[in-house]
This record gives sequence, structure tokens and C-alpha cells, in this order.
Amino acid sequence: MWTKICGIRDVATALASAQAGADAIGLNFYANSPRVVASDTAAEVVAALPPQTVPIGVFVNHAADDVRAIAKQCGLRTIQLHGDEPPEFVAELAGEFRIVRAFRVGEDGLKHVEDYLDRCRLLGAALWACLFDTKVSGHYGGTGQIAPWETIRREYKTGEWPPLILAGGLRPQNVAKAIATVKPWGVDVAGGVESSVACKDLALVRQFVLNATHRSN
Repeated sequence: MWTKICGIRDVATALASAQAGADAIGLNFYANSPRVVASDTAAEVVAALPPQTVPIGVFVNHAADDVRAIAKQCGLRTIQLHGDEPPEFVAELAGEFRIVRAFRVGEDGLKHVEDYLDRCRLLGAALWACLFDTKVSGHYGGTGQIAPWETIRREYKTGEWPPLILAGGLRPQNVAKAIATVKPWGVDVAGGVESSVACKDLALVRQFVLNATHRSN
């Protein structure tokens, strides 16, 4: 099971997450997030990571040129679009980056995801993965609320759509159940492994990765 620890803000936590077995770490460049990281610090994190750990830049409604500039400064090849970016934005950047597109999902289902992916397909814009976070009015993510697992399991078109990364309210205590229910390709956590907002608890990070990878074996 692919695992990502999101909201990393320093080299030590990034290296500890990699040592715990995380496949990826998320660097959040959204100014309104409590987990925002300065690009200079993010560049230091990327430079320090072992080659098997993928750094992913998280962007929310940034201009395409800003995404390019930050990614170049930090050495990022994979980006996560977590705002209201249209398929045309994906198409503009798809030739330069591996793109994870985040979708906010509620009990009303995945029709908006299907429509978005259809438009990407028409534009020739391939996504590396889809990430599902919980739909909460006024928020782009990081709320800690659990996504509608059964709805996702029922409606996600595995094999036809890009690989699914499940996020939204995951923590060490529920990640195994989430994987068993949804059967995603990967899982993503931020607040679920923190002792306080934006402060990662490394024991929780290790337990999350262990529970996720053990469940998928």
C-alpha cells in the first residue's frame, strides 16, 4: 500500500517519515493552510530525501507559472492540485509534471469526478492519480473528517480511472478498515498523525505506515 505523509514542514520530520516507510511526503504551499511550508525549506527537504521517497508539492489555485517556479526551485516532479483547477489547467501542466488531482467527495457521489476525468481525457491530459478528500463547505482539505468510504467503494471505476489515493480523516486506528472497505491504491494522512495542528507525532507516523502496509499485505 502506497502511503503519503502530508504537511511536512522540516527536514527531520521528512527523514523520519521516509525511515518509517512512507512512499511520499507532501509539501503544502497553500498560504491559508496551517501546514504551509516556505519554498526555501521545501527545497531543503527535497534535497535531503532518499531517492525512494517521492516529494509532492500541494497547490491550491496557484497560477501555472507560480507552480512551475516553486516546483523548479524545490526540485519537484510530482504535484497535487487541491483547489478549483479546471481540466485545462491540468492539460497545461501535464507534460511537465506527474499530477495528482484532489477531489472533495460527499455522499452525493462521484459524478463530478467522472465529468472532470472525461474532460481531461478529451484534452489528452493524463493524471498520475486521483486523491479523494472529504467535502466540507468552505475548506479545501485538512479537516480531519472521514470521507464517505462506501460511496467511494461503490462508484469508483477502478481500472478505468487513475489510481485512487484515499484521504480524509485517516489515522492509525482506522486506516486498515479504510483500506479494507475502499481498496484504494494509496492512502494519505496529515492531521491524523499529529499531536497538535501541523506538528507531526513520529510514533503516529510509524504506526500509520505499519497499519497501512500490514493491511495490504
